[in-house]
Amino acid sequence: MLACCASRSFAAAMVAGRPYQSADALLAAISSTFTTLTWDDVLEAMRSHPRIGERVSGQSAVEQSGVTDSSRAALADANRAYEQRFGYVFLVCASGLSGQDMLARLRERLNHDPATERAVATAELHMITVKRAAGLVAAP
Repeated sequence: MLACCASRSFAAAMVAGRPYQSADALLAAISSTFTTLTWDDVLEAMRSHPRIGERVSGQSAVEQSGVTDSSRAALADANRAYEQRFGYVFLVCASGLSGQDMLARLRERLNHDPATERAVATAELHMITVKRAAGLVAAP
């Protein structure tokens, strides 16, 4: 579960709920558990995510495959602005998005007030977690 969401509280809650009778039950438990996470839990999980547009490996590289060299510099600049404004890494469920899509979302979210952005970042973390967990249960 930590590979899906690096919050220790999340992982502990998910382990405590085992066994899950189906993939749907697992995904429902993820959604339910997300409603119990504190902002500190979300921040803990976010710290394991690389900046969008950085050269990465593993699962993050697959998720960020839409980033091209032409968008990396603009993403780096926008990431710095985001982190200065909010104090944490920009998080987006990047699967299926181009580098330009990610950049547009980042720039749009720079206009959010802090409370709105926390809610959006938490929702993005939830989407990432669900996608990763679904991938694990679908794997042979």
